[in-house]
Amino acid sequence: MEAEFAIIGGTGVYDPGLLDAPAFHRIETAYGEAHVTIGQYAGRQVAFLARHGKGHAVPPHKVNYRANIDALKQLGVQQVLATAAVGSIRKEFIPGSLVLVSDFIDMTKSRVSTFHEGQDGVVHIDMTDPYCGRLRRKISQLAKDEGVALVDDGIYVCTEGPRFETAAEIRMYSQLGGDVVGMTSVPEVILAKEAELCYATVAIVTNYCTGISDTVLTHREVMDEMKANIEKVRKLFFKVIEAGTGERTCQCPHALAELGSL
Repeated sequence: MEAEFAIIGGTGVYDPGLLDAPAFHRIETAYGEAHVTIGQYAGRQVAFLARHGKGHAVPPHKVNYRANIDALKQLGVQQVLATAAVGSIRKEFIPGSLVLVSDFIDMTKSRVSTFHEGQDGVVHIDMTDPYCGRLRRKISQLAKDEGVALVDDGIYVCTEGPRFETAAEIRMYSQLGGDVVGMTSVPEVILAKEAELCYATVAIVTNYCTGISDTVLTHREVMDEMKANIEKVRKLFFKVIEAGTGERTCQCPHALAELGSL
């Protein structure tokens, strides 16, 4: 039971879609149980994990990020394609836009963001390229080839949730350089780096953030916009899987090179 690629589905993405012969698995980890579906696409084994559980049962601050990433590592996954629903701070990132996330600002408060808390040594993971640049370039190129409109660079502000942000917070995030706001990319991206996985996120803009739009934001609005646009992301991800990404020449496979040496 192995898989090279994994898709992590965020809000509104609870099934693997195009996978052949999907089979559900419960993976035991040191951090708890993770639920993963494994199937085939274009001759490749692919794992699918619903970040929020079936039917959005788990809020963002309660997601067991360590169990999820550790389970993918156990399955032999090397490359992770993640979706995320986000609000837009920028007027030019209209609802329905797809944003290839390039960096993050961590505004979370209570989440464990490492596998390594001293028992097996200390490591300080480099975050120069938090979202794998090699994988991002592949996604960007295939989006161009397929005629999929994609914003190539976006700074993701990750908040604690589950509440939406205030207008004052959004003004602050804008001044800090943020482009979109969500509740799940951290610590997922950090843990993927610690697991030496190549990880990329395509975020779907579902709404303008509080203070950018005059309307009151609802979760139903987020879900409706995701449903309207998720198929574009799903097809793009399966194009990446079908094409393959070649040798992992990035630094992701060597992220733990200094573990235990300090």
